[in-house]
Amino acid sequence: MRLLVVDDSSTMRRIIKNTLARLGYKDVLEAEHGIAAWQVMQENSDIDVLITDWNMPEMNGLELVKKVRAEDKYEDMPIIMVTTEGGKAEVITALRAGVNNYIVKPFTPQVLKEKLEDVLG
Repeated sequence: MRLLVVDDSSTMRRIIKNTLARLGYKDVLEAEHGIAAWQVMQENSDIDVLITDWNMPEMNGLELVKKVRAEDKYEDMPIIMVTTEGGKAEVITALRAGVNNYIVKPFTPQVLKEKLEDVLG
C-alpha cells in the first residue's frame, strides 16, 4: 500500500511518516504543497491513500482535494485531511470537497491509526 503525505511542514511530514511506519506502512511518498503533490500523483499512478494538510502555499489542501476528486481515476481514493482547522464549518467544507476523514492537529498516533483503518474499511 502506497500513501502520499502532503504538508508544508517538514516536521509534520516526518511525524506522520514515522507514525505510518510504526503502523506498518513503509511505502510513503511526500510533498510540501498541493502542486508538488499533484506532480507526485502524476508520476506515481499507484497511490492508495492521500493524507493532506489544509493550509499550505502554492495550492492548499482543499484545492488539492477538489483537483483529485475531479479525476475519475481518483474518485474512490481515500483522502484524510490533517489540519489545525477544527471548526464545524471547516469540517463540513472539507467533507463536501471529497475528504473521507478529518484529523485535527495536534493528534495522537492512535487517532491516525483509527482514521486510516476507517477509510480503508
